[in-house]
Amino acid sequence: MEALIQNIVWWIDSSKYFLLFLGCIFEGPIVMLTSGFLYHLGQFNFWQMYFALVLGDFTADIIWYCIGRYGTRDITFKYGKFFGLTPETLAKVEGWFTKYHQKILIISKLTTGFGFAVAVLVTAGMFKVPFKKYLILTLFGGFIWTAMLITIGYFFGNIFILIPGSMKIIFLVIIFLIFVFGIKFLNNRLKNIKI
Repeated sequence: MEALIQNIVWWIDSSKYFLLFLGCIFEGPIVMLTSGFLYHLGQFNFWQMYFALVLGDFTADIIWYCIGRYGTRDITFKYGKFFGLTPETLAKVEGWFTKYHQKILIISKLTTGFGFAVAVLVTAGMFKVPFKKYLILTLFGGFIWTAMLITIGYFFGNIFILIPGSMKIIFLVIIFLIFVFGIKFLNNRLKNIKI
């Protein structure tokens, strides 16, 4: 059993940058914050960690764009009326997105879309934002966003080191709960805003 655990630990350690890449595809912000925290504790090489995170986030952005471009446009136009998405509403959103897609994508990337990041990325594909422009904007925003979250995680590492041993678990649980409930609260507030 001990040999199995050692093999698992060795595999995780030898695959940690690939695991960061995969984790960032599925849950980017949390993985980025955690990576900054673990970097502070000496678990990662900065540049390898940074590029694995950026690449994972960029891959997720491409996936969401493709879902919008090839999977939702026809469905939305066909069945959107059942969800309050009339052709007029969709035409208005398409007009705004066509005119302001650069600003919308950059702001969304740097703010995680205020809770609507996936919707913005899918909409970019749905309304056929030029793919090359989309790639440039999301990659540029991804470099900045990733650096910001790594920095925040790194500074949590500073605080974590100052906390006495018995309180470290409580600190981590409290930070996790604040983060989860903060995102949930922000999402609920933004959903109630009439546009």
